Amino acid sequence: MSGKELVQSLLDFIDASPSPWHVVKTIEAQLETQTPPWQRLDETAKWTLQPGGRYYVVRDDSSIVLFVQGQKPLVETGFKIIGAHTDSPGLRIKPNAASSADGLVRLGVEVYGGPILATFTDRDLSLAGRIAYKNDQDQVARMPVKFDQPLLRLPNLAIHMNRAVNEEGLKLQKQTELPLILATSTEEQLPPAYFSALLQQQSGIAAERILSWDLAVYDTQKGAFWGAESEFYADSQLDNLASCHAALQALLDQTGLQSDATRVCALFDHEEIGSQSNKGADGSFLPDVLGRIALATATDSEDYARALAKSFMISADMAHAYQPNFPNAYDPGHKVIVNKGPVIKVNANHNYSSESVSAAMFVDWCEQAGVPYQTYSHRCDLPCGSTIGPITSAKLGIRSIDVGSPMWAMHSLRESAGVLDHDYMIRVMKRFFAA
Repeated sequence: MSGKELVQSLLDFIDASPSPWHVVKTIEAQLETQTPPWQRLDETAKWTLQPGGRYYVVRDDSSIVLFVQGQKPLVETGFKIIGAHTDSPGLRIKPNAASSADGLVRLGVEVYGGPILATFTDRDLSLAGRIAYKNDQDQVARMPVKFDQPLLRLPNLAIHMNRAVNEEGLKLQKQTELPLILATSTEEQLPPAYFSALLQQQSGIAAERILSWDLAVYDTQKGAFWGAESEFYADSQLDNLASCHAALQALLDQTGLQSDATRVCALFDHEEIGSQSNKGADGSFLPDVLGRIALATATDSEDYARALAKSFMISADMAHAYQPNFPNAYDPGHKVIVNKGPVIKVNANHNYSSESVSAAMFVDWCEQAGVPYQTYSHRCDLPCGSTIGPITSAKLGIRSIDVGSPMWAMHSLRESAGVLDHDYMIRVMKRFFAA
């Protein structure tokens, strides 16, 4: 595919995946179209693996690990791993969300991670996630749910009531000023019953059987190309679904080629809130999967440790592109430019897992793939973000690097990036898997 076709594939992927639960469902649907088919492994069952076999494991609906079993023993090759995350910062619906206020039904929300809250105002918002319910066998079941139409809104306060907004910026009080307008209230139905009826209508599950939900607020506007030559693109959740898509595309493009090493794509939920969960990068999911691959291939504990010592991980998470309107926000020696290639992210305090050896290895793969590269370091007087890289590298004891494609407006509801960079990232990831 051309670079623009790859980005269109990314935009379609994002638009089909408005929540982490939908991300995994979208990936599973894509795997079902592959030949030969991918096999889903159940964590409660015994695994039987074959060289060249294509497998995936899902934990709690929103984290997924895919792998292609290598042709040679693990002890000889180690694992080649690319990691990313399925979640994005935003707003989540509270358990007892619906309430009335002066003739309107509103939904209470909680802030998830660190979104730019002002970007949620005046957008065509809706809901997506999953519901947990009692099925016909009186067992707890769950299913994804997505409202396609604009359902919610956070109207801005007019400038006549907020005269300093252009000088001081829009500041939203999280508890009192973020509830989203859903509908006009009626005397016939209280807000909680009204919201339950909406969930019933969308899911087909009787309201009295719906027990709980995990619902994220998303922007219904589709992704789009922009710029005089359509060299840029915009969508929600580029952080970090662009990295998920790149890793997945690289793995799928390589699966037809035999490889000595076992290739792994690990996509985690909960990165934006610290990764400390059963399905986050700081949980046991990836160590469990790698350990079970070793067990299924009769690799003893010493050889497994040797395999990890030969392994490498690319932690893929988006990078801050230089915005020339705000030059003082950046280190002058590390201006990352859109459409100029993947970014090696470096931090002396190890907020990123990159170090000199892993950076040199990534540079070598870029050169082999004919891909330009850049290096990013944050201003010393500003707090630096982090990724799954240091967490996973520490848990497994493997060498790792943090890289990402340049993007503008990270954690905005609508982010932007460059068409060339997505193609560049996929190319170097494919080179890594093939190395």
